[in-house]
Amino acid sequence: MRVVGIETSCDETAVAVYDADLGLLSHRLYSQVAMHQAYGGVVPELASRDHVRRLLPLFREALADAKSDRESIDGIAYTAGPGLIGALLVGAGFAASLSLAWGKPGVGIHHLEGHLLAPLLEPNPPAFPFLALLVSGGHTQLVNVQGLGQYRILGETLDDAAGEAFDKTAKLLGLPYPGGAALAKLADAGRSDRFVFPRPMLDRPGLDFSLPSAFGDRGRGRRESPAARAAGGGRAGCLRGTVFSAGRVLHRQRGNDRAGGVYAIDGPCR
Repeated sequence: MRVVGIETSCDETAVAVYDADLGLLSHRLYSQVAMHQAYGGVVPELASRDHVRRLLPLFREALADAKSDRESIDGIAYTAGPGLIGALLVGAGFAASLSLAWGKPGVGIHHLEGHLLAPLLEPNPPAFPFLALLVSGGHTQLVNVQGLGQYRILGETLDDAAGEAFDKTAKLLGLPYPGGAALAKLADAGRSDRFVFPRPMLDRPGLDFSLPSAFGDRGRGRRESPAARAAGGGRAGCLRGTVFSAGRVLHRQRGNDRAGGVYAIDGPCR
């Protein structure tokens, strides 16, 4: 089976061709980061319009790279949500039209389920069940993945997701958009022990966590230290809170020593 995958959930337009026997045949991606930098964040209407411009050319390039055509494609998959509604509609409309024109099945894929199952495409995929740390957009969750379509949320952030917390902190420190990646780069040059920010909810039962409090008084870090030191301390707090919750799960489930995770941001919580 050979499938075309279409992704337009936020600020990246992506098309891929995947073959069940041969693996990933092609992948084309366009990032809108440069366009949104002037606004300090993603503007949904601009994102949607740019998907309209980019999707068809990327689709043609991906098919050409995969040496595929209408006859060799067996189905079309697209991100159905969650995401920006206008951006999602671009991908869904394109996939539905292609499905009708080519007479091929079109399948909407849940964005988060796609992340949870992505490790199965790796050379050494995890066996079911496995623990997933899902870090994507507005979601930061610990999920017990029992099998296809069998998921249970064990814990999640009670406030901001990891990406949101890092973007807000980056803005306080005067870093450019996208803030998460800029903050991660600074943290690599900082000291995690210079400011000991709160390690949230480590003494509470359950597996939920709080990420904004991992940064403590972010304004204090900005006033009293170089940005790198504040970033290093904040990342250490984020890391400890999420990993501590994951460790609790693995301690309770001693037989489950394999964990799969998805990290959709560049570095902050690694």
